[in-house]
Formats: sequence, C-alpha cells, structure tokens
Amino acid sequence: MTKQYLKPLALALSVALVGTACSKHDDAETAAPAANQPAAASTAPAAAAAPAKPTFDVSELDSGINACDDFNGFVNSKWVAANPIPEDRTRWGAFDQLAENSLNTQHDIVDAADKGADSAKAGSIEQKIGLIYRSGMDENAIEKAGVEPLKPELAKIDALKTPQDIADFLDASFNDGNSYVFGFGAGADFQNAKVQIGYAQQDGLGLPTKDYYTDPKQADNRKAYVDYIAKTLTLAGVSDADAKKQADDIMKFETQLAAASLAPVELRAPENQYHFVSVKEADKITPHFNWEKFFAAQGVTIDKGFSLSQPKFFAQFDKMLASTPVSTWQAYLRFHAIDSASPYLSKTFQDNKFDFYGKTLAGQPQQKPRWKRVLGTVNSSMGEGLGQLYVAKVFKPEAKQRANELVDNVRNALKARIEKLDWMSDETKQKAIAKWNTFLPKIGYPDKWRDWSGLEVTGTNYFGNVESASKFNYHYDIAKIGKPTDRLEWGMTPQTVNAYYNPTDNTINFPAAILQPPFFDANGDDAINYGGIGAVIGHEASHGFDDEGSQFDGEGNNKNWWTDADKKKFEERTGKLVAQFDEYAPIKGEPDLHVNGKLTLGENIADLGGLNVAYDALQEALKKNPQEADSKIDGYTQDQRFFLNWARVWRGSVRDKQAKLYLNVDPHAPASLRAIGAPSNMESFATAFQCKPGAKMIREGDKQVKIW
Repeated sequence: MTKQYLKPLALALSVALVGTACSKHDDAETAAPAANQPAAASTAPAAAAAPAKPTFDVSELDSGINACDDFNGFVNSKWVAANPIPEDRTRWGAFDQLAENSLNTQHDIVDAADKGADSAKAGSIEQKIGLIYRSGMDENAIEKAGVEPLKPELAKIDALKTPQDIADFLDASFNDGNSYVFGFGAGADFQNAKVQIGYAQQDGLGLPTKDYYTDPKQADNRKAYVDYIAKTLTLAGVSDADAKKQADDIMKFETQLAAASLAPVELRAPENQYHFVSVKEADKITPHFNWEKFFAAQGVTIDKGFSLSQPKFFAQFDKMLASTPVSTWQAYLRFHAIDSASPYLSKTFQDNKFDFYGKTLAGQPQQKPRWKRVLGTVNSSMGEGLGQLYVAKVFKPEAKQRANELVDNVRNALKARIEKLDWMSDETKQKAIAKWNTFLPKIGYPDKWRDWSGLEVTGTNYFGNVESASKFNYHYDIAKIGKPTDRLEWGMTPQTVNAYYNPTDNTINFPAAILQPPFFDANGDDAINYGGIGAVIGHEASHGFDDEGSQFDGEGNNKNWWTDADKKKFEERTGKLVAQFDEYAPIKGEPDLHVNGKLTLGENIADLGGLNVAYDALQEALKKNPQEADSKIDGYTQDQRFFLNWARVWRGSVRDKQAKLYLNVDPHAPASLRAIGAPSNMESFATAFQCKPGAKMIREGDKQVKIW
C-alpha cells in the first residue's frame, strides 16, 4: 500500500520508482537500503583539525572546467567519467555507492542470521530475519512451487459474481495486507496532529502517473504495458486470446481511474491530501462501497471520521464498482495479484516483471543478483529489525553526541536567519520561531525498538513469509488509528542513506547510515562536515518552512500562521525558484524535457535554505578556530571546501529512461542540478571562487533567489 497523503520529506529519492502501486507488496528488488562503512568510519567524534589523509581528493577536480561556469562539472565530471553505472542499476553516484556498501554489510548480517537461525533464540529478530532470507534464497523450492502459492487468491477472484462480491473481496484482501485500487493506513490528523486517524487515498495504477495513460509521448510505454499485462496473465495459465482481451480491458479500466486521479504536483498540496469525513458522509460518496463494513473487516474503530483524501477518485471507483462488468474487475484484480506476487514466485514471473518495470520503463540492463533482491524483501518485511542488528554492528553511541552538536549549531543558524529576515513581519517571525522551538531532532536510530512478536515466518515458504509480513505490518500501522501520535517513532530505517522531515510531527530525522563520508567525516575539517551533513541538517530543518511545510504549525497541524502580506512575499520568492528550475533541461539530446519547478519546489527550497544556514553555522564554527579559518587545505579555503563537498554529495549519473521517469514523478531535481542550483543563488559562493559578473554559475539581480 502506498501512502499518498503527506509523506515525510526525504533528502533524496532512495527507492527506484518502478513497480505497481496497487498492492501492499512493493517490488523488493527496487529497494535501496542503507549504507555503511566499517565501524570506525561510522562513528562521529569531534572533527580533527589536521586530517591524517585527504578527506576530499582534489585530484578528482577537473581543472579544465571553470568552477564559475559549471561547478558540477568542475567537481564531478572526472569521477562520473571514471565510474560508469553498473549494469544492475539505473543510476550511480555518492548515495548509490554508500547503498552498495551497506548492502554488503547487511548481506553479512542476514547471511549470519540464516546460518544461525536453527540455533537462535526462538522468536528472536535474528531468527526471523534469517528464516525470511533463507526462504528467499531457496530457488529450488520457489521454482518447484511456480504459481501454486498464488492460486488461492486467484480462485477467490475467479469466484466473484457481483459488485458486492468485489467489495467483500476488497475488504478481506486489505485485512490480509493486500491492497487493490486504493490505499489505506494511519497518519496524524491534519487538524489535530496529536491523534492518528485513518487515511484512504488514490492508488490502483500500474503506470507511474496519470499522464502515462494519455500523453502521446508515452504511447510506446502504454503498448509495452498492455503487452506486459497479457504476458503476466498467460504465465498464470490464461490463454493467449483471453489474456489479450483482458489486457485491453485492464488498460481501459486503469485509464478511467487515471482520469479521476491527481497528478504528483497536485498531490503536494495539503488540501489534496486530507478530506475529513464521517463514515456516513463517505458512504454518500461511495454508495456501492460500505465503509463501515470495510473498517469492521480491518478490525479498526473509526470515531468521528477519517480522511477520504481524494473524493473525486473514490466517486469514480464507486461508479466503476457499480457499472464495470464483473469480468473486467476480475481481470484487473487477477493481473495485479500476479504482478504484485511476481518478485516472490518462480524465475519466469520475476524476469517478466523486470523486463517491463526495469528494462522498458527505467532502462536497467540487468536484474540485480538474487541476494540483493531477497535482502530488499527482508528490508520491506522487517526493516527496523534489521536496523537493530545493523546499528549494533556499525554505529556507536558517540556518533549521536557529535551529530546532536551539529544539529544544534545548524538549527541555531536557521533561527538567526529567521530573526534577521527583512521581508517578514515580526508577527509571522514570532510564529516561525515558535515552530522552530518545537523541532524534534532524531539521530541514528529509535530510542525504543519495534516489537516483532506475533510475526510468524518459516525457512521454507518465501511467498508465505511475504504475505505474513505484509499482514503484520499493515495491522501494526492501522492499530495506531485513534491513538496518540508518537513523535519518537521513525519513518525510515537506521540503515537508510537518507534523512527526512515530517510536517505532521515536526521532526527532523537522520538515520545512522548517513553519518559517514562524504556527508560526515570523523577526520574531516569543519568545511567538509558543514558542506555535507550540516547542509543535510539544514535541508531537513528548512523543510519546516518550504512551500508545503510552511502550511503546518509547530504542533504538526495544517494551519496558516502567516500574515497575508508575508505569505504573498514568500510566494513571490518561491515563484522565482520555480522559474529557475523550470528552465533546466537536464537530459542530453532532449532539450524539450524540463524539470518541473513546481513538483521539485519543496526540495529546492530546502536545498537553498539548508545550504545557507549550514554556511552560516560554518562561519560560527570557524570564529572559534581562527587558525583553521585562515588556512588552506590542498590549496582550497574553508569556504571553497564547503561548496566542494556539497557538490560532491550530488555527484552521479542516471540512465536516460530513468531520468525521464524521474522528471515525471520525482519531487527532487536531478542531482547534477542540485549541485549547482542553490550555490548559484549565494553571494558567498561567488566570493569563495572569485566569480566575475556574468559567469554562468552566478544568478544576479532579480534572478537571484533569496528565501530563508
């Protein structure tokens, strides 16, 4: 199940956007779990003034490129040329390198858990992780089983005869952890964030966004999708002729759903993520789908109501429930059941899904090796459990202390910037500071680990284990409905190389795995650390004041705390940032394919604000260490090294098909543009590199964007 309501705002996209969103089963192969270095590199003591070895290799810089014309090229072009994208990936860069390192460490952990599962304490996380991994690596058993594990589900679909049968099937499927058509889960109430409520949201499409169903440029992808649907059905025993007809019917069915769905840009607006209704009011919108019965089937009690987040979508779903032939519904449900299960079935199903979502949509030449795919399943099934073992292996408590110091320094710099704003009134500033005061930073890993008792797995049934984990995790989620929001809970595993801000609990979160080079270096000078993890901290804190986060108060409620005049000034400034990114055409040979400035606005605001406050924090740190401030390392000043490390974080390349997909769905701008987008608006960058007026990297006059 994909939660389409307000998502935590992550630093970078850490999951490849391939695979259907119709089921609780996410394609485990696409997961990009976290990274790690050996324990010594993961710890974070105070930065050394004189590093024993270079923490930034200046030999990687391209002296043939002027930093003031193309800063990304100056910092990253030599590295990109020397580091081609691996065949089993669609992109390769700093994040991906760390993720690859992490995979290897996690591989050691799960392999040891597999070998020790029979002697491990019964019911321990080590045993359960070991058994899930063992079952996934038992290719002989999986091949022998073929499609058999899915047949009970397919039989239920074959038995449907009426619209009421379909509604009952959906009720039961959700309870089993398998969602179709729409998604359902728990989340903080936008009007009372201290309490969790239920959220029902649009879903049900096999193509990435609604535009893929109508855009003439996506005609080839639509044809390939129909072919994929047909082949998927034939693999499960449907005749070729019937599969072709069903595939056409499914495409028409999804096209109707897509027409009533919101686009990614529209979904960024809080008013399109939250629509609170009573159960009776919801039933009026969907008279053929009874929400009281649905909630009873899930075992949850709805008090005053829940969020039927996109009413237009649910009205269309209800219309189709009543008017679409049952046979078409059966075809749709049959295909998505098979599609969702494919990563856990025999090789023909796995390869078929990869051929479309991996090769055709994303341009990935080769499938990842099996151990990586199965490790992805472990992460999606017991991610925090694996994180507990990961932290014990590579992350030491001292790291939290050092990271907290950096968080405090960067947060203080953000507060100082807010207080000095010349375009914001004192009335709005007071409320902005009030929100700043309620930030809750979380470092490394949860203070309290999740309890996995009740999850039953075996070492011999991979598909069964995935089903069991899916149901267990779904009920863990919806059990929160009606209960207080727990601000200490994490929405990201410790082994994830990423960070995030959550508007509905006002927390900034930094998993253990990101506290390592190039983000943080125990041997690094201040500039390296503030240009890396400092900017990440600033980025997440700035999300609290981006175009989306600024619509939530310090308690996490969707409330306007701005004066009208200040809001207008803010939108004028953010509009200039939209225009800046709208101009970028990042794919070589595709001058008509531009970044969507509105879709990426929140991340671009966070980059600009985060880099500015991190730079301010660096200056405060250097005041305490004037010797370091006045010295050069490998010929570069502290200010220069600050920006060099920022750009290094975003080094990388991406395959063209994946790049095109990202432009349609990713709220983050391409990494190469993030390396230059924020610095180009900063006078401190121009000063650091002595850029002359008119240089390509320098935005001047009305084009220069200043927000926080």
